[in-house]
Amino acid sequence: MSRFRMYPTPRQEQQMLQHCAHARYVWNLAVEQFSHWRPGRRAAPGFAGQCRQLTEARRESEWLGGGNADVQQALKDFAKAKNARFTSGFGEPTWRKKYRHEGFRVIGTDRVPELTDGGSAKLNAKTGRQVMGRSVVVHKLNRRWAQVKVPGCGWVRFRLTRPELPKAKTFRVTYRNGQWHVAFAVIPAPVAAPGTGEVIGIDRGVKITAALSDGRKLNCPQLTVKERAQVRKHQRRAARAPKASEQKTAEYAKVAKLKAREADRRKDWCEKTSTMLARTYGLVRFEKLNIKNMTRSARGTTEQPGKQVRQKAGLNRAILAQGWGLLRQRTEHKAPGRVEDVPAPYTSLRCSACGWIDKNSRKSQAEFVCSFCGFTCNADSNAATNVAAGQGGIPRPRRPAGAGGMPAATSRSSIREPQPTSVGIPLFQEGEDVNELSHRSGPKQQDVDLVPEQFGRFSTSVRRVGADSRPTAQGKRGGWTLPFAAPSE
Repeated sequence: MSRFRMYPTPRQEQQMLQHCAHARYVWNLAVEQFSHWRPGRRAAPGFAGQCRQLTEARRESEWLGGGNADVQQALKDFAKAKNARFTSGFGEPTWRKKYRHEGFRVIGTDRVPELTDGGSAKLNAKTGRQVMGRSVVVHKLNRRWAQVKVPGCGWVRFRLTRPELPKAKTFRVTYRNGQWHVAFAVIPAPVAAPGTGEVIGIDRGVKITAALSDGRKLNCPQLTVKERAQVRKHQRRAARAPKASEQKTAEYAKVAKLKAREADRRKDWCEKTSTMLARTYGLVRFEKLNIKNMTRSARGTTEQPGKQVRQKAGLNRAILAQGWGLLRQRTEHKAPGRVEDVPAPYTSLRCSACGWIDKNSRKSQAEFVCSFCGFTCNADSNAATNVAAGQGGIPRPRRPAGAGGMPAATSRSSIREPQPTSVGIPLFQEGEDVNELSHRSGPKQQDVDLVPEQFGRFSTSVRRVGADSRPTAQGKRGGWTLPFAAPSE
């Protein structure tokens, strides 16, 4: 998708706002038709039926008929969204609101001959004539500026930020936070692999947005200290302004403008960083994060209210401000088939030198000191190295693993509990005579109480072996039967 900033004249801007209102009105009518359906009622009309109804509505309504016929594309967009509600991830089409969902789509008016994949002319199978397709009319003014033809508005200028003019059949005009943009429906070609076969691992965080396994640390740009102070100032003024006043609207508009500036910086950083990753490395590995669950609110319910809700909300804002999902998505678009996800568990606790996993190795947010081999490095760089090696989601390595391999362990881990071993009391099989076995084994054993220090919560009693007794172990809480065993030294 090629997106450019538009600069319409005041008259053109008023006409395009009218187009946005018509498209939003038609979209909401389609949503209302489908939301009215209930079991037992007739199904809502399809795309063809809605087009006929729209034609009649444009004849009867002077306001709707005064717009352009391209408003019909809103119905086509709705039909596509309705059919893709199970595969797109966005669910059912919802209502569009004023000042928030401002935009419309335009079909190209120029007719150009279509070609096949081999470059020859595409012919109609029935008539044998040349197939003519639609194309957007775009003219290049100079190295920096170009113009596109919008129905009812004439030629509208936009800032040309690419060396070549886009060649598309449709384009979409959007308006948000006082800025107009035009996006041409063009699928860009993927970035060619460098051919070096180099693998890079990326650990995403809040303090450091992207830590690479080669030691580099990349941070997403945020608002400056002065800009954050301006946001707080305008928010205070808006809170003190009278309700539904022009002053309140103006202050909130200033806040939205600063927020839009931050979002533009984040998108620009993600585009440049993803392009760099696709051009430099043959395989890019990210840790697999469920960002939607990570940024879920901790508010809870009325019966079970959450804890530290404000702190969790601040963490959610900090995570979303880093652009984790956009960086992963754009890298996948530019390097298809060369992006992999590595399970996130234990990537920050595993030593990249020996492969040992211990939570005590993570001394702080930035310091990692292996409790087994003493390896020291930055915690984010250590996690990125594990991601590059594909080591994630395995709680304890059973064989040489990690970036540098794992030597055989010579001592027991400090986090492993002692394992029980048998003390030599015979086990009885089904059908054996307990009295005869006790006579063969020698004198009767007396009662013994074993209370291991490691298992202070258990009180294990060994009673005399007889016909009506079995070795049992009862905890202080009682109720279970355990195999008779004592802890190893």
